[in-house]
Amino acid sequence: MTEHIALTVNGQSREAEVEPRRLLVQLLREDMDLTGTHVGCDTSQCGACTVHVDGAAVKSCTMLAVQADGSDVTTIEGMAPDGGLHPLQNAFWEKHGLQCGFCTPGMIMVAADLLARNADPTDVEIRHALDGNYCRCTGYQNIVAAIREAAKSMPASATTPAPSSTQA
Repeated sequence: MTEHIALTVNGQSREAEVEPRRLLVQLLREDMDLTGTHVGCDTSQCGACTVHVDGAAVKSCTMLAVQADGSDVTTIEGMAPDGGLHPLQNAFWEKHGLQCGFCTPGMIMVAADLLARNADPTDVEIRHALDGNYCRCTGYQNIVAAIREAAKSMPASATTPAPSSTQA
């Protein structure tokens, strides 16, 4: 038995037939080839699967695809404007906030959610926002520095991702 769902993913209307138990992360990665959303732990503790659903950061391994029916979903692929990097992506690059990169998409999605709510967070607030995201390669100092740098360098409108017209 499958359910028909319709949602907007990275600014594009999408439809799918999904089993009721299929996770949103599976739909995004396996059916829509949006592989920037990672599965890191299968227990919702690492945050590598974080996406935005209707503007809020959500661990997509904890949400069923049918729950996203009618929602607006943004993945890491939808963060950047066409042909460029989102200010958070650029700051992670410039401040060495990544090493292997596996956790980076989830970190960026959580950071974008934070900056949409608080344009000038303290280091404590940044660390609190990242509490549900694990990085196994780096210390968190450069990640915090990257988010702080992005907060200083980006206009308020840049915190909300602009849907990319090139993503499928």
